[in-house]
Order: sequence, then structure tokens, then C-alpha cells
Amino acid sequence: MSRNEIAEKLKDIMALALGNKVDLGKCTEESNLTTDLGLNSVGILYVVIAIEEFFGISFGDVSFGDFQCVGDVINYIEEQIKQ
Repeated sequence: MSRNEIAEKLKDIMALALGNKVDLGKCTEESNLTTDLGLNSVGILYVVIAIEEFFGISFGDVSFGDFQCVGDVINYIEEQIKQ
């Protein structure tokens, strides 16, 4: 799966978590998960579960709070898929 495919799927997952609150068309890898996208604790929980299920990975010892921007999440997903 390419980086662009991961990014597009991640946008789909976040769109479901955020509803229509944010225009994800303007979402970039530099977009901050909380300040730019407005993810709250419930949204983060939904996103984590959806990422784990779709990509078949686990956040395990990593806290989603360790990720600042969309690019951080994409990097983590890429690393986990390669393993």
C-alpha cells in the first residue's frame, strides 16, 4: 500500500470520526490532529480502533497522544505494515 493510499484511507477514517466538522480536503500531513482537525478523546478512540481494524496493526505500546500530526500517523502505519 502506497503512502498516498494510506493517507486517503486515514482521511476516510477521520471523516467518519469528525463528521462534517472539518474540511478534510485541506488536510495535509502537517495538519495537527487536535488543533487543526479537532479530534477529541472520543474521536481519537474511534480513529485508533478503525486504523487497527483496517490496516491490521496495533498501537500496542504507543499512545495515540504521541502523534502530533497526520504525517506522524502515516509514518507509524507504514512502519507497522512493513513488519
